[in-house]
Amino acid sequence: MNRPANRPPRSRRAFVLAAAGSIGACYAAAIGYPLYRYLASPVEKAAAAGAVTEVTLADAHKLPLGAVLMFRFGSKPGLLIHHRDDTWVAMDAVCTHLGCTVQYQPDRDRVYCACHGGVYDARTGANVGGPPPRPLRLFKVSVGPAAVVISRA
Repeated sequence: MNRPANRPPRSRRAFVLAAAGSIGACYAAAIGYPLYRYLASPVEKAAAAGAVTEVTLADAHKLPLGAVLMFRFGSKPGLLIHHRDDTWVAMDAVCTHLGCTVQYQPDRDRVYCACHGGVYDARTGANVGGPPPRPLRLFKVSVGPAAVVISRA
């Protein structure tokens, strides 16, 4: 490959320095993002505190026993669970560990975070296994003849 006469060849040292810089930047991002999420969490909670206080889900009262419905509560996802004993539970669907979206596993009657193996109780939102430091936030559920109303507890 021909290079311009006024451009010196790249040295091995320059390559190693560029590679080390790139690896260092990736490492800093891998550590910085969880730290940012941890520090930004109180700011996001304060901003969202006044935003949405209630969500109405039309036709959610038709949800079969043992089923779940994902919904949005403001900017975050939520879970509405219709348990087999005809009780209703709504909770935040964001893992308290690193903010991944959780899922309901009806065969095991638990809420599970696949990111790091976090396990929550499907009735109380309590963290019962894995790394989550706090339980999921529960919402108040009111089942009506035409809709389900979910509000802050």
